[in-house]
Amino acid sequence: MSSLELTPLVRGLKELEIRSCLIVQQGNIMLEYYREPQFTNELYKINSCTKSVIAALVSIAMDQQIVPQPDTPILNFFPQIAEDSDTRKRDITIKHLLTMSAGFNWTEFGGQNSFPTMSRTSDWVQFVLSQPLADIPGTRMEYNSGCSQLLATILRYASGQAVAEFAEQQLFQPLGIENYHWETDPQGTHTGGFGLRLKPMDMLQFGLLYLNEGSCEGHQLIKAETVRHSTRALLPAAKPQKAFYGWHWWASSFSDATEKSIETDYYYALGFGGQYIVVVPSYDMVVVVTADKFKKKRTPVDIFRQYVVPMLLQQG
Repeated sequence: MSSLELTPLVRGLKELEIRSCLIVQQGNIMLEYYREPQFTNELYKINSCTKSVIAALVSIAMDQQIVPQPDTPILNFFPQIAEDSDTRKRDITIKHLLTMSAGFNWTEFGGQNSFPTMSRTSDWVQFVLSQPLADIPGTRMEYNSGCSQLLATILRYASGQAVAEFAEQQLFQPLGIENYHWETDPQGTHTGGFGLRLKPMDMLQFGLLYLNEGSCEGHQLIKAETVRHSTRALLPAAKPQKAFYGWHWWASSFSDATEKSIETDYYYALGFGGQYIVVVPSYDMVVVVTADKFKKKRTPVDIFRQYVVPMLLQQG
């Protein structure tokens, strides 16, 4: 990928006033763009990209047998479920939380059972667990930050550490992430679905960990098979993206207009307002985008699909 090929992308980044865009391919930094120089070292809210970080931490904890295996009922951690009149809640497993298929009647972006409503309560976990079921657990993906908060709470219980403390030891320090800010819920548990702030370059390091199938500088932080499984297209999803969902990672593909039979798979962390960490294994590539100019009335532009994919298809 030459500087000439990058010209349309850089032009688009400037026109859209994108906050930052970083691209690494085959271990080389192809682009490091910041709208303002100070953004290089500023922590920025990655919104729901936090979910993919929580998935990484839960994956590490599972690999180390700190958190039990995916098919373990969450009843083991939340015994109050046994008192619920809907006995189907006893069948909700850790895997269902990771794939957001727990079955709760939930409307993430508005309505009574939503993440803004949850965040205004005094006990987020109890709020989530008390929601009625709309589906049999495991049958349908419904985007739900409450599932992410349950995962963060399970990690805290199982590890006996604050989520951020576990993250520092098992993920951040090995990746060289020194500075971050992470919000907490009213019980002091770090937020699972949003609330983490990182530098763009640290988002890139996290993406590279996944591109390298859980390996960082010779150390296997997450088992390769766990990375492969967790980033697979496990369930179809409609909102907020029409794509597929793995363990708190989105999965999709793109094809050449002339060779539609050839699909290139990729997966990504997605945060409200245009925050992305995109991993394209077959191109040995990670793309990071942060944006702060997309408000409610202005739909975020998918920089990867609109600008990077055409460049990749030209590469052949």
